[in-house]
Amino acid sequence: MMTIQEIETACEKSQPLDFSRHEIDAPELPLTKMFYPFGFPAEVRSNSAEVLVMMEDLWGKFEKQHDTEPILADVHVVEGSSTECPPAPVYRFMKPLLLGVADGDNYCISDLQRTKSQITISHAALQSRLYAGYFFLGTPATHVATRFTTPVHAGCVALDGRGVLLCGDSGAGKSTLSYACARAGWTYISDDGSFVINDRKDRMVTGDCYRVRFRPATAELFPELNGLEITPRAAGKPSIELPTANLPHMSCAPTAQVDYIVFVNRHSGGSPELRPYRKDVARYAMQQVFYGMPEMREKHNETIDRLLEAEIFELRYTDLDWGIERLQRLVREGR
Repeated sequence: MMTIQEIETACEKSQPLDFSRHEIDAPELPLTKMFYPFGFPAEVRSNSAEVLVMMEDLWGKFEKQHDTEPILADVHVVEGSSTECPPAPVYRFMKPLLLGVADGDNYCISDLQRTKSQITISHAALQSRLYAGYFFLGTPATHVATRFTTPVHAGCVALDGRGVLLCGDSGAGKSTLSYACARAGWTYISDDGSFVINDRKDRMVTGDCYRVRFRPATAELFPELNGLEITPRAAGKPSIELPTANLPHMSCAPTAQVDYIVFVNRHSGGSPELRPYRKDVARYAMQQVFYGMPEMREKHNETIDRLLEAEIFELRYTDLDWGIERLQRLVREGR
């Protein structure tokens, strides 16, 4: 703020003063690019070319699959008051806004009704690519998961055009089994995050087929993973994370039609078996991840009911090869 005396001096010298922008105004966003996270259009605007480069790394391989109204994401990069990476954000849902606040320089406001996010991120946070990508630049996926699809904590693979959704708790072995199936000739769709597309009559699922993530211990099962760098996750446990393009033996696809739902239980002990599983347990397990506007939660429940028309099983096993062979028999023989 200028003092009155400073303004008087400037006026006496005929110096033009411009107060059209206040110091709390967000930066202008001259850079624009369209991305297609999980096949849905998302227009990103920013004042930083680095943001668009990082968005390209996150979403650049996805191609347009849907003609929905574009998700809007404005990313304002600011200097910030710290050179340290900020803490993980705290999230609050205040209808229709989803707020994620890490500190005064790093926060996100997502309007779930208007399908738009306003993101402010500091240069310091941007230097931590994992942090920035996970908590802030991945925000368009929030709208995909609340508006256009129904999220399921599950991996997905397909064989002979028939998809198998692999569900279970964290650490149950979903990613390991997904990858093992892909090594055995199956098509890989996702490791532990799948999205059932809303407003369809079929059970079409999409996921990130361009990236795979493992727990470090998984390297003991697959020789090609030995020696790969362990990535410190922005949230959750450390992992080995790499693009599927670096794994030439893998066949990948962005979508699959789900014919079977299998709850993975690799550490149950006892005899290995594939047995029918309770639909009510499956429904509750899937519903616990939902959030958003009431009308969209209703849509999610409708989509899950449609998904649960597929046959549901529990796979109890300890030997990975046995698990793959048993799933293969299920898909090809229906039993």
